[in-house]
Parts: sequence; C-alpha cells; structure tokens
Amino acid sequence: MGILNNIFSKIFPSAQAAVGNVADAVKNQVNNITGHDKDAASNNQNQDQNQNQQHSDNQTPISDVDVMSILNNLASKFPEKLNWKTSIVDLLKLLGIDNSLDARKKLAQELNYTGSTDDTAAMNTWLIKEVFKRIAEKGGNITHLFS
Repeated sequence: MGILNNIFSKIFPSAQAAVGNVADAVKNQVNNITGHDKDAASNNQNQDQNQNQQHSDNQTPISDVDVMSILNNLASKFPEKLNWKTSIVDLLKLLGIDNSLDARKKLAQELNYTGSTDDTAAMNTWLIKEVFKRIAEKGGNITHLFS
C-alpha cells in the first residue's frame, strides 16, 4: 500500500472497507474459477456483486466526508499542537503515518514530484498542497481548509 493510500485509509475509513469488500470478491472469483466450472463462478460473481452493492449502499459516500471535522477531531485529541493544515510533517504525524524525510521522499515520488527532493522546504510545501488536492479529488470536503 502506498503512502497516499494510507492517508486515504485514515481519512476515508468507510471507503477502505468498501475496497476490502471488492478485494474479497475478486479473491472469491479466482477461487471459484480454479475450483468450479465457469457457470458456477459466474453465478457466484453476480452474488458477490449484489452483496457488495448492498454493502456499499450502507456506507457513507466519500463525497460526504467532512475532512476538516475529521482532522480537527484528531488534532483536538493529539498531545501536542500540530500545524497540519500547512505542514505535511504534522499532517502525517496527526494521522499516525511515518513522517520521516525518507517517507516524504517516497510520497513525493509516488505523487510524481518533479522538483528536487533535496530542497525539502519546497518539496514539503508541494506535498501538503498535493495531498489536499488528491483528498479533494477523492471526494473529501476540504472547503473550510483554505478559507
């Protein structure tokens, strides 16, 4: 799992559960094909899809996730004051994710950062903006973040 997916899993826990259900369905599909005839596998796939659809209908849509509330709630319980809105180091720390320079360089690589990772100030500034951009693209509501 990449660092960005780890961030998403901390902010969008219901989305992570839905991804897990899809992975289970794929695993069952493979097992069915190797262990049963194709008609039985097709029937099982349809059942799995129906079950996953019913399960996902009960999940909060990602677009309804108020990221600000989630992060503010985490910050209120954190033992130190963090500047997570503008610091990638503090955001990662708040989410319980490795915030070391190596981890941030890996995140920069994962997000296709084109600048020098030796210029950590520029990289960190780009990372926090890019992570929030990706959270918004994923459907997270971050409208209050930049106001």
